[in-house]
Amino acid sequence: MAAQTDDSITAFSGDETASREGRRGRKARQARRAEGVVSAPAFITRQVPYYELLSEEGLQKLDDAADTILQEIGIEIRGDQVSLDLWQNAGAEVEGERIRFPRGLVRSIIQATTPKTFVQNARNPARSVTIGGDNVVFVPAYGSPFVSDLEGGRRYGALEDFQNLIKLAYASPWIHHSGGTICEPVDVPVNKRHLDMVYSHIRYSDKAFLGSVTTTERAQDSIELARIAFGQDYADQNCVIMGNVNVNSPLVYDGIVTEVIRTYATANQGSVIVPFILGGAMGPVTTAGAIAQAHAEAMVGVALTQLARPGAPVIYGNFLSSMSLRSGAPTFGMPEPAVAYLAVGQLARRLGVPLRCGGSLTASKVADAQAAQESADSLMPALLSGANFILHSAGWLEGGLVMGYEKFVMDADHLGMMHSFLKGLALDDNALALDAFREVGPGKHFFGCAHTMSNYETAFFDSELADSSSYEQWRDNGAQDALKRAHGRWTATLKSYEAPPLDPAVDEELQAFIRNKKDAVEDAWY
Repeated sequence: MAAQTDDSITAFSGDETASREGRRGRKARQARRAEGVVSAPAFITRQVPYYELLSEEGLQKLDDAADTILQEIGIEIRGDQVSLDLWQNAGAEVEGERIRFPRGLVRSIIQATTPKTFVQNARNPARSVTIGGDNVVFVPAYGSPFVSDLEGGRRYGALEDFQNLIKLAYASPWIHHSGGTICEPVDVPVNKRHLDMVYSHIRYSDKAFLGSVTTTERAQDSIELARIAFGQDYADQNCVIMGNVNVNSPLVYDGIVTEVIRTYATANQGSVIVPFILGGAMGPVTTAGAIAQAHAEAMVGVALTQLARPGAPVIYGNFLSSMSLRSGAPTFGMPEPAVAYLAVGQLARRLGVPLRCGGSLTASKVADAQAAQESADSLMPALLSGANFILHSAGWLEGGLVMGYEKFVMDADHLGMMHSFLKGLALDDNALALDAFREVGPGKHFFGCAHTMSNYETAFFDSELADSSSYEQWRDNGAQDALKRAHGRWTATLKSYEAPPLDPAVDEELQAFIRNKKDAVEDAWY
């Protein structure tokens, strides 16, 4: 891309000085890329307004529908008497495992103590992220049992893949968070792999990360590892780890889920509460009904964190997807979930809580045109909705079953574009460029003017992957498509990766904790 720009300067300016400046600028950009130096913030503070889809009347209808679901049908919490007792003491009606909530009760609990914004601290303080308000945090995809790449094909994920993907997220300036279960390392026993996963986030990155949520003990182990990494006192006073949990939609919380929510909350750590609704399966086929259901389910989980510990950091999550009613397969990048995100964003702001949405979602099996369309059409409404924490921002394939290496770096490049988009439109003296008009005048070009030369390196987003060279240049450079370019990109990134520093004493304590936990139990593979 840079070569084409510089050739254009030479061809059209007739200005040898501009040509020399262009070549120097190109070399400077190449040197910075070789050193991995790209300027990007630890998170985005958006300058683009939210899209307001619904009127106050429309929002009230959705709130009323959610209240009716909570009051008349209720929510079940299965196998967690402590959580049932918390709700009963808060004024809900509990019959067995079914809870019915007086209108407005859940909302009043949330709005009394839930933080509107909070900081999830990273090992490197410069990488800590502020979640909520006008802030946006991009997070890798989560939970895939398989991985794929051009050379290795589709296969079960291994610990090496898990660590590779952490390294790629660490190396990308456009991804703000290390994520959680980036892929499932199935070569490690089920009851022990959480220890290796959390350790890998700490060892191979210094960005914020997510812990385990599959059992209460694994959640507690995750918190203990974070306490070792950050220090006990610091971790007790600050959010240093979060757990991402799914509601057992429709209208059920498994007891393990609510126990995990309480485990993170009572430790003053974050929870991400996410209904998972496929319209027509775990919720109604009508978009408004699915939104009301998701709103009701998410509010109950958010409120539970406040019953466990008032002021605990928490994110109101949402995962709404359509499905093919002919095959039963989930679909992504469709118009109905896109519209739903816009409404959900308004509901979250009305409630006063940070919002999590999905990101670059696709049902495609490979990083092809379908994947690009569906991913873009999933990410953009999430951004316009005002989502603060965008999980599945990079790597997602095959409806979440696969984490794709090439897709990961392609998505990351797209996230860089979204950094520029969310900056909005600058209107300062430099942006208005009146000096350039004065210098150039009518009928001439701007290639070699002072304003262009002082701004051209930062004026436009410079994609690392897109090819905008001439056909002849592209052909002579191997005629590589986007997938092959992405393959070269991630392999080169891993070759040049250097781990962030970690105090050897802390590392030793982390490994000792892991050894003791592993030695205490036999391996379990299911």
